Amino acid sequence: MKALILVGGFGTRLRPLTLSVPKPLVDFGNKPMILHQIEALKAIGVDEVVLAINYQPEVMLSFLKEFEAKLGIKITCSQETEPMGTAGPLALARDKLDDGSGESFFVLNSDVICEYPLKQMLEFHRKHGGEASIMVTKVDEPSKYGVVILDEETGRVDRFVEKPKIFVGNKINAGIYLLNPNVLNMIELRPTSIEKEVFPKIASEKQLYAMILPGFWMDIGQPRDYISGLRLYLDSLRRNFPKKLSFGSHIIGNVIVDETAQIGEGCLIGPDVAIGPGCVIEAGVRLSRCTVMRGVRIKKHACVSGSIIGWHSTVGQWARAENMTVLGEDVHVCDEVYSNGGVVLPHKEIKSSITKPEIVM
Repeated sequence: MKALILVGGFGTRLRPLTLSVPKPLVDFGNKPMILHQIEALKAIGVDEVVLAINYQPEVMLSFLKEFEAKLGIKITCSQETEPMGTAGPLALARDKLDDGSGESFFVLNSDVICEYPLKQMLEFHRKHGGEASIMVTKVDEPSKYGVVILDEETGRVDRFVEKPKIFVGNKINAGIYLLNPNVLNMIELRPTSIEKEVFPKIASEKQLYAMILPGFWMDIGQPRDYISGLRLYLDSLRRNFPKKLSFGSHIIGNVIVDETAQIGEGCLIGPDVAIGPGCVIEAGVRLSRCTVMRGVRIKKHACVSGSIIGWHSTVGQWARAENMTVLGEDVHVCDEVYSNGGVVLPHKEIKSSITKPEIVM
């Protein structure tokens, strides 16, 4: 079975992290975002994953080679020479996705994090017999999204309503699809949208069905949603794989700490914290609602909350980073410096406080 992951472009919303690596390789929960998806696909029998990409394919492939061997799954690239939207990449990768067997294939947006109930989706798809299945998720504010109107009993999609002014429903496209090869015949090789052009056409032919996603869902393509997504992901680990979490007198709530990280005395860590490989957390540090990526050093009595600390960065003694501070790779915050929402590009030294949210070039 095959799958295509829509990797897309430059990841501008997650800068400065995406100045160092393509967005799908940014760590989330101590492993690259895209690895969560590839592992879930492998677990239900997918043996080939195609990455639809228009930016740095060689970086992606060289990085993923080790996982290809480790997971026993084939990973290839379908490269766009121009941005092709969300449907064009399927037409471009047609030869890779349709091998003539008639077997359906998965399509995933690379920003989506959830519990990936792909086995249930396969069963749902086979049961309804339509050409396409989409996963939908319930949201509190549907007016910000395109809403999916469906038959609650059968799941058959009736229509889509883009950013409704009045309430018509609360289910939105969750960015996970299961399609029959026939769907490829409906997609032209040009920049085109699967959500706005292809799915409405399939729905009009009464061949599109929606499965309501159980559990959490988040598009983690920007820092605020990344931090919210981490909370939901760690909460899911507690319910499903509690042994993956870290425990101890210095830990509050849901926390994951890589086994190679070092934690000093008198620290207080949590809730909702991920500490990556090779990190050094010195004595008396306070961490909450944050990600500390590979090779970071947090010096004595520093405090980090609601922030993302990029690879191999340093936060100085008694320094404070909060309110969606994002440090790119190899950023060094000096002792006693305060960052209130600073977004700092890679390879910088911060010697004076950032008192209001701003980008530091």
